[in-house]
Amino acid sequence: METTKIPFNKQNLFGNELQYISDAFSYGKVSGDGIFTKKCSAFISNRYSINKVLLTTSCTHALELSAMLINLKSGDEVILPSYTFVSTVNAIVLRGAKPVFCDIREDNLNIDEEKIEELITDKTKAIIAVHYAGVACEMDKIMDLSEQYNLWIIEDAAQAINAKYKEKYLGSIGHFGTFSFHETKNISCGEGGALLINCKDFEERAEIIREKGTNRSKFFRGLVDKYSWVDIGSSYLPSEINAAVLLAQLENIDKIQKKRESIYKKYYKRLISLQERNFIRLPEINSFAKSNFHLFYIILNDNNTRDKLMKHLKSRGIIAVFHYLPLHKSEFYHSNYDQIKLPLTEDLSSRLLRLPIYYSLKLENVNHIIDSIMNFFKIEVK
Repeated sequence: METTKIPFNKQNLFGNELQYISDAFSYGKVSGDGIFTKKCSAFISNRYSINKVLLTTSCTHALELSAMLINLKSGDEVILPSYTFVSTVNAIVLRGAKPVFCDIREDNLNIDEEKIEELITDKTKAIIAVHYAGVACEMDKIMDLSEQYNLWIIEDAAQAINAKYKEKYLGSIGHFGTFSFHETKNISCGEGGALLINCKDFEERAEIIREKGTNRSKFFRGLVDKYSWVDIGSSYLPSEINAAVLLAQLENIDKIQKKRESIYKKYYKRLISLQERNFIRLPEINSFAKSNFHLFYIILNDNNTRDKLMKHLKSRGIIAVFHYLPLHKSEFYHSNYDQIKLPLTEDLSSRLLRLPIYYSLKLENVNHIIDSIMNFFKIEVK
């Protein structure tokens, strides 16, 4: 029976998580929007230049909130990549709108900004820019399209906290941004997210939708003498327990980022020889992007080689995994929409393999992973 020596991902504690959880209970409020939620929101707002930050139970819910805020409805269309997690498209479909999938760039696997305009119709209401692997989309072109065609821009920055496009943090550029604090992300509280609001006009309504459609937040600030049901909404508040863990992680973000960068660069430095021999392709960080080193992936020459390498690594106690299956190839999409072809999305997704990268991954484990890949290609390890 195989023993997993190196998991794909691992949760890490940084010292204050358990103390902060205890503090949350001692403060007498654990249901949400307490001291720790406020501290996390302020941290994110100040560090990333966001007008308003609302913690949510997940990035999924943050995306759904943004769809509600722009009044997405039946008959509307939203342009987005097919190479993304299902939460991105569910936020559209749940409002009755139609997803319009765009192919990706070959270099960074993000939406191809040069192919968006041909998909715009009089029904298009928004573009969702998914920053894959913590590397920025080409946001200048996307924001130009927003202005030209009067479209909302939602940045799905689930993987991209602390990453930049030029000098701007991802999530601060579009009308809305979303972060994920899922257990697989750089900063994690197990399950959580944040809605980033860059348009002041949406701040009050966002609070209402997040609070089950009530003006409860205004009540707690003493702005109304009672609260009532005033809009659509749902329960999107994370508990103070989640926020307590999140704060402890945010306080260590620089340390976390430094370690992830060192792992990423170690992979790159030692695997570059395989790229030079055309065995693999390494990830690319564009000149306009500053990565947060969320993922390290390699792209093999074909699907069969990818699967064989994944099996080879597993035999050596290493869990490496592929990523998204393109959404336009899914059963749900085929049952509800016309079939389309997205050549680069289909090709690259079938050849991509993600390697372990997390804070507590040791240098000797990184070397073991690299040596195992070299061994697969029968390259002598020096």
